[in-house]
Amino acid sequence: MPGLTESPPHDHRSHTRMSGHRIFKTAFAAVYPLYVQKAERKGRSQDEVDEVICWLTGYDRAGLQQQIERNADFETFFAEAPAMNPNSSLITGVVCGVRVEEVADPLMKRIRQLDKLVDELAKGKALAKVLRS
Repeated sequence: MPGLTESPPHDHRSHTRMSGHRIFKTAFAAVYPLYVQKAERKGRSQDEVDEVICWLTGYDRAGLQQQIERNADFETFFAEAPAMNPNSSLITGVVCGVRVEEVADPLMKRIRQLDKLVDELAKGKALAKVLRS
């Protein structure tokens, strides 16, 4: 019968770290170039992507580069972030079909917040607005 072997749709809002979503163990360095490419395709720069990442996580440019060179996974990247920006709670909206503010798992929420910031940058939003300033 059709549909019997299909998996139910994945709901990121109820996902817990115990079940270990694969993105948590994905190297940040593997995804970082994709963030940069997405922004550059829309006329934005790597420096702007770095600024967005540093704003969210509290890394300085050297710390960000060190995480990339260490090949840290997303879980480590965010666990070692110097200080998540207190205005990160202002990051709302839908990215990849998921409403950022409704994501229950703290790590997945941070990843989605980063996705949303890069998405806004790539869509041409002014950097000051992306950084909620």
